[in-house]
Amino acid sequence: MAVLVTGGAGYIGSHVLLELIAAGEGVVVLDDLSTGFIENIPAAAPFIKGSVGDAALLDEIMSRGEIDAVIHLAASLIVPESVAAPEKYWRNNTANGRVLFDACARHRVRDIVFSSTAAVYGDVPSSAGRVSEDFVPNPVSPYGRSKLASEWTLNDIAAAHGLRHVILRYFNVAGADPEMRAGPRARDATHLIKVACEAALGRRAALQIFGTDYATADGTGVRDYIHVSDLARAHVAALRGMRSGALVREIFNCGYGRGYSVLEVIEAVARASGRPVPAERAPRRAGDIGEIVADNTAILSRTDWRPERADLDAIVRDALVWEEALSSAPPRRAGDRS
Repeated sequence: MAVLVTGGAGYIGSHVLLELIAAGEGVVVLDDLSTGFIENIPAAAPFIKGSVGDAALLDEIMSRGEIDAVIHLAASLIVPESVAAPEKYWRNNTANGRVLFDACARHRVRDIVFSSTAAVYGDVPSSAGRVSEDFVPNPVSPYGRSKLASEWTLNDIAAAHGLRHVILRYFNVAGADPEMRAGPRARDATHLIKVACEAALGRRAALQIFGTDYATADGTGVRDYIHVSDLARAHVAALRGMRSGALVREIFNCGYGRGYSVLEVIEAVARASGRPVPAERAPRRAGDIGEIVADNTAILSRTDWRPERADLDAIVRDALVWEEALSSAPPRRAGDRS
């Protein structure tokens, strides 16, 4: 039997594959290679090029009878882009997700792990403190809304057809595999820690600080950063929980419960690199929020997941080592193979 991993050629997907393989799971990767890289797919992972929105392809894959679980990571995920091109996000995230969930129901693929986002919570008041899964969602961007709609779709389809599912709401994912087998490859990245590392290494002229007038201690946005390898292990823990029968229909925050501001991240990258991080102020971006920090009590109490790298400096060190190891030539996308 095997786990179908959609979006497995992506940044988070590649780390999930490493953890699944290490746990002895069979895997099959489905990715359209629009943003993924062939280098991200381990040699042990069979790969199918295609879209999760292709119902005929999904029927072909699932009718073989070897897929007994799905980890769905394929999505568009850049908040400002979602404001400028919402139709892309409703198509790639919500519409295509429905096609995948329909296929799981048809073929009785019972266990589904869905990668969602803390963006479903929206602009949380500072008085709210750490955000639990009971917080009423109020997304402020098409990205967040498309993900919340996908959650609702999955909930309804799973309830109607007796499927088990775990929704993981990611907070800010960063870092790289400590063994340097995988990491973020995109040169047009928008994630703060990767961008700060690039600036420290001279690969960017400067990092832009989008908004310095938020209601936070230093005026810059505050986020809960989670190491990508810890996040990958959360997917395996969710899968184990469903297979044991302990988890049926769950939503878990994936974060550490500690927030860091943009300026604190810049300071951490400067410490790790021994170099200043050139930065300049810029206006707020559409769809951004001021502060959000996870209450991770639920995932800690309901699964066997325990974070191993819950430290900003550890996240930054792994991210920096990865950036230093990347070739100076732009990475080749899998979809660009000749």
